[in-house]
Amino acid sequence: MWRTRLDAAGAALALLLGLAMTAPAQISPGPLARPHTQLEGSLNCTKCHGLKKGAMNDACLSCHKEIAALIERGRGLHARDAKGSCAKCHPEHAGLDFDLIKWNEGSAEKFDHKRTGWELEQKHGETKCKDCHKTEFRKGEIADLSPRKTGAGWVGLETACLACHEDYHKKALGQNCLKCHDVAKWKPAPHFDHDSTTYPLTGKHADPDLKCAKCHEAKRLNPELDKKGKVIPVFKPVSHKDCVDCHTDVHKGQFKGGCFKCHQTTGWHNIKTAGFDHDQTKYPLRGKHEQLSCAKCHPGFPAAKESLHPLFGKCTDCHADPHDGKATLAGKVVDCESCHNVSGFTPSTYTVAMHAKAKYVLEGKHTTVKCGSCHKTKTIAAQAGQLVNKGKTAQVAKQIDIRPLATGCLSCHTVDDHGTQLAGRSDKGSCDACHKVAGWTPSTFTVAQHAKLKLALDGRHAEIKCGDCHSTTRLGLPPIPSPEKLGKAHVLLKLNETACAQCHGDAHGGRFTTGQAKVIYAGGCTDCHNAVKFRPSTYDFTSHAKSGFALDGAHRAVPCVGCHAELKQGPMKSTLVLAKAGTTMPFKPRPQGCVGCHENPHGDQFAHRRDRGLCEGCHGVESFKPAAKFDHDKDAAFPLAGAHAKVPCADCHKPLRGGPKAVQMYRPLSPKCESCHANPVRQ
Repeated sequence: MWRTRLDAAGAALALLLGLAMTAPAQISPGPLARPHTQLEGSLNCTKCHGLKKGAMNDACLSCHKEIAALIERGRGLHARDAKGSCAKCHPEHAGLDFDLIKWNEGSAEKFDHKRTGWELEQKHGETKCKDCHKTEFRKGEIADLSPRKTGAGWVGLETACLACHEDYHKKALGQNCLKCHDVAKWKPAPHFDHDSTTYPLTGKHADPDLKCAKCHEAKRLNPELDKKGKVIPVFKPVSHKDCVDCHTDVHKGQFKGGCFKCHQTTGWHNIKTAGFDHDQTKYPLRGKHEQLSCAKCHPGFPAAKESLHPLFGKCTDCHADPHDGKATLAGKVVDCESCHNVSGFTPSTYTVAMHAKAKYVLEGKHTTVKCGSCHKTKTIAAQAGQLVNKGKTAQVAKQIDIRPLATGCLSCHTVDDHGTQLAGRSDKGSCDACHKVAGWTPSTFTVAQHAKLKLALDGRHAEIKCGDCHSTTRLGLPPIPSPEKLGKAHVLLKLNETACAQCHGDAHGGRFTTGQAKVIYAGGCTDCHNAVKFRPSTYDFTSHAKSGFALDGAHRAVPCVGCHAELKQGPMKSTLVLAKAGTTMPFKPRPQGCVGCHENPHGDQFAHRRDRGLCEGCHGVESFKPAAKFDHDKDAAFPLAGAHAKVPCADCHKPLRGGPKAVQMYRPLSPKCESCHANPVRQ
């Protein structure tokens, strides 16, 4: 029935809006709702409808300031989803009892609360409208702006939890309840994590059977009671600096500091091995002792109370003596701490400097050798209850030979690295004759000492490593026989290779040792080479004269490679026997005479001569030009006299062409004047 009245009121309102501009004193279409009764009367129409179109919304908001404030701040239904004319949802003139709201969904219970910007979820979605929209919940600035002072109304509620709900925590935890709770139910608080507090729960404290009330409703906190007489838990502040804030101190103040230094939340008897401050006892723990479990020294603790006070006056009260009581300094037996400390049994604190006072002074490499390399161990029986092997109890322990025999190198180095090769020497091959404690290599056997042997080391030989000749791993040389008899070093000390050809290949193919050359070099390679390097050789002018061709005149200025093409090749990679370098410089015999190396520039012009035109008949070795041995007056048919003696040779001896090269024409030439000079009569 109210719907029919609402439609009639709407039609009347529309008519009124159309006439208000011209007839402000017309009759009202119906009575106003009870909240607007003060506006009844035809003379009050313009207070709401105004005198022009669109003025009505402004009039509504001028009275309903709470709505204007919500729209201005973008909050609520009117700012989000209720645009347009107020009368669209709030028609008037429908009677005193009309509630001024036209619910588009049909009723308040069907209203989609999401349109307000605050969706009803979980428990709020099950709550009836009237349970929230109460006058007692209308608090804050928006509610104060509303003209409605009695009755609930639909606006004026805030979204903060404490706007409707009691602060159960009495402002101790702030005002944002959703940090811990949600709107499903108050308990449990699904978003609360005790780890986010200053006291995370661990061990027994995190046991799900341990109720929050056990700590937060304790009498020591003096909790308040609610209206029903129920204890209100105290969540903050709750003291928790030490265990005794909640638990009784069973030690009655005997130990300084908090219980957590020794105990853990996993259980009272779960003692921290590194937590107890042993410095408060007569025996502070240092070094390796800090890593031991309590039970190693206090077996049966905490049940066996007699284990609380073990003996500790000497190291051997707990540990087996690996030296069997033979450790002495200055002739006196000493306790372990004289050479060891609690940081570990090894390394010993017995220094190289201290060892210098013993019978055997440590020098060179011996200063870096581990003690155990010389001081060997053996198994001994351990006394009951003693700690050995890194803190573990056992029936056996290790005893260290603290005074090993050290009369010579072979006392420790029991294997002769050279086998029996030096057994025939007067010193029986004593190591220190060639080696020092600074290191096995290099040997101290010098080049000067080697000079007293079959082969003195000079030049390049003095630079190479000993192993390049004496080791079984030598390269390019014949293998050393019987390496298994050489000892661990695999070095053959006595070699029979003293001649060059025993190690180095003959680059000349035996030419100078087997009679292929005119001169046999009795000294072998050393007649032309030395040990510094193979090239250049020491072969000089004097040596060359023995070859059958003495280097005279200009020949001395000619480099060797000018005649011996073999020298143009680069140096050999290796001259060693097994390098297979082959014959690279044979220096084969060359034809005798100038024509063996030089081309005859005269052709066969002088072939008729007795010497068949030998170059040396006219030329010397100093230079080809001028022909130092040629005498034109004696050796030619045309003596040079008068002006002819001053004429250059080329003026008479013209080049004759007819082959690939021009040949200077020396004969036959006509001795007649007209063969060279023009006839003046005929001119």
